[in-house]
Amino acid sequence: MPAKSPSPALGIIAGGGVLPAQVAAAAQDAGRPVFLIGLEGFADPSVLAPFPHRMLRMGAAGRILAALRQHGCRDLVMIGPVRRPSLLHLRPDAEGARLLARLGMAAFKGDDGLLAAVIRLLEEEGFAVIGAHEVLRDLLAPAGVLGAVSPDAQALADIIRGVAVARLLGRADVGQGCVVQQGLVLAVEAIEGTDAMLERCNALRRDGPGGVLVKLAKPGQERRADLPTVGPRTVRNAARAGLRGLAFEAGSTILARREALVAEADAAGLFLYGFEPDGFETRADVCMTFSEGTAP
Repeated sequence: MPAKSPSPALGIIAGGGVLPAQVAAAAQDAGRPVFLIGLEGFADPSVLAPFPHRMLRMGAAGRILAALRQHGCRDLVMIGPVRRPSLLHLRPDAEGARLLARLGMAAFKGDDGLLAAVIRLLEEEGFAVIGAHEVLRDLLAPAGVLGAVSPDAQALADIIRGVAVARLLGRADVGQGCVVQQGLVLAVEAIEGTDAMLERCNALRRDGPGGVLVKLAKPGQERRADLPTVGPRTVRNAARAGLRGLAFEAGSTILARREALVAEADAAGLFLYGFEPDGFETRADVCMTFSEGTAP
């Protein structure tokens, strides 16, 4: 009987944070070899150190594709935060310039439009881009309350307001989140990212019950990259901003280091709530349920 062919290596294009390592470890545990490209200026070399990897700058597209092919990668995962570079500072190599030309006007679209175009190009180059949640199965947020703290009626009303605002942001391909306190929108997320938005909120908060961070995938979101993400650092920054909790779309939000995330929230007295947005804004029964002290 012929020996079974080994699985092709999973290529991981790694931005910041610990998620690239989590995905790599999950793939290896399933018996699949991995090879990571750490994007210079974003990926942490110490996080990638346990795995085969190379650190390359984002503009070196030719070297990135060559390294992935050299290591037998067919499937690719793009994971970890990356700040969108200015085209003036990208300094593309010859292959990068060729790919930029093929991107055309997509290079000037919002993040989701650009990512969709990048994924299309990678597939035209012979790779298959898959979502990180297809490798690490428990990566996406479940519905309901995580941890020891539940949102009350005021917090739920702020979540409903935040979902409506985040939907509008997403339709314009601007951002994935906002902060609402007592019905007032303190901040919306744009290119600066969640952490910088929360830092701004610290000076904007009002007296009384604290606000809520709401994260929501964009309508038509490219689910194989850049899904909304929350982790322990998000909780710490939310606590510094005087917020009461975090609400995020169930099934469409990545939870980085889930156990540490829940522990951090419990220690800070913040709630973590995964909501299902369809029809959520109009459910008056949810407000009644929360006012009676239970989660929907």
